Amino acid sequence: MKIGHIHRMSMNPCGLRFDSSYHLSDGVTVKRNIAASPYPFMLIGKAAERIFIGGRARRVYVKDRKHGIPFLSSSDILQADLENVKLASKKYTPNIEEMTLQKGWTLITRSGTIGNCAFANAKHAQKLASEHVIRLVPNNILRQGYIYAYLASKPGYSLLTQGTFGAVIQHIEPAFVASLPIPVLPEAFQQEVDNLIQESARLREEATDALDKAHALLHSAFNNKDANLKSVSIRKIYAAHNQRFEATYYSSNNRSIYDSIIEQFEFMRLKDLCSRIFRPGIFKRQYVSEGGITFLGGADILNAIPSSYKQLSKPQVKRMPELMPEQGTILVTCGGTIGNIVYVDNQLSTCAVSQHVMRLVLNGAVPNGYLYAFLSSDIGKKLINLFAFGSVIPQVEAHHLELVPVPMLDNETMNRIDALCMQYVSCNELAKENERKAISMVEEEIESWTTSKKN
Repeated sequence: MKIGHIHRMSMNPCGLRFDSSYHLSDGVTVKRNIAASPYPFMLIGKAAERIFIGGRARRVYVKDRKHGIPFLSSSDILQADLENVKLASKKYTPNIEEMTLQKGWTLITRSGTIGNCAFANAKHAQKLASEHVIRLVPNNILRQGYIYAYLASKPGYSLLTQGTFGAVIQHIEPAFVASLPIPVLPEAFQQEVDNLIQESARLREEATDALDKAHALLHSAFNNKDANLKSVSIRKIYAAHNQRFEATYYSSNNRSIYDSIIEQFEFMRLKDLCSRIFRPGIFKRQYVSEGGITFLGGADILNAIPSSYKQLSKPQVKRMPELMPEQGTILVTCGGTIGNIVYVDNQLSTCAVSQHVMRLVLNGAVPNGYLYAFLSSDIGKKLINLFAFGSVIPQVEAHHLELVPVPMLDNETMNRIDALCMQYVSCNELAKENERKAISMVEEEIESWTTSKKN
């Protein structure tokens, strides 16, 4: 429990807010630290050309990219993959220019989950974003990357979440973001932070291009026919895995892809390409406030920088080592949203991952990058979803994934795809390192003011 005495005059700058969650939040401490800074500070609104939320409009979605524009939700802006998103109709979406993102902006989630930030790179640019995303357009008084790193830091997050309001769905507004203080650190420091953030953005663009090329090589080998209605014999139903009876299992685009691989390619089942396919059992989570192992859910692992404020106790993780996937493992979301694929790099291997994520431990029968590219492609995702079951929350289990057929292309093509995917992984690793370093620099600088004051 936190207890504090608030002076009446301190309520004027915040619109006469009376709730303790505002006045006793970590944001108060951060503001006190910034006020004690040896450097001057300014309001973020003074460092921005504009801070706004874009237009609100009824959304009409389409399936054809010729008629749609990628539309990012507040959770999508944080993800590593910005392509597999909904498409908003070009014809029926008003105020498209107001909703369109540009490179170099800082994006802030403003509803529900508040205060998460993303630095817009070329892959965000020219996509639309919902009104649940605040756009901060820098005016070059302060460096773009520095503004982002400050807001994405722990002090920045504390400031952003201090201004939440709403009894059911929490919000923040652009005017509140504009009112937040930001220290004006030396130009050399800002430049160093900006260089790291800009390089991180460039590496993510390079990584996405490499994965797109790998997927293009895969798709060029396929020529699938659209699904047609067809009769299915009782004998075939009895022979099917789990004797499945629903029509979409036998007649769908997903099934057509499955049949074309079986009929037209040499293939191996996923069970023959993995030494183990599993997910940990259900367990009671023992969270700690600090000193634990970062615990990631199925949505967290998809982010450009997988992170979470949840930490599991180290003794619990030690008792359940399977919670921490080894580097080179492929993760598959297997509940709710099915078939999202993540390759475990050296940073993700230091985290614990939820039991709702399947682990594929590869045996080296094919190059790791080729298998990742195949499973993360539209073709691979449709094959995984072919085996999904459940009327409310779709699920897929290990014995389903074991049956996914993987086509064996010629060695030269598979090696080219593998090389592109390994480039994708290494670029993303370096991008994460650069961004984390930039954010840590800002956090350590602010922390140094508090330390020096105590001394």
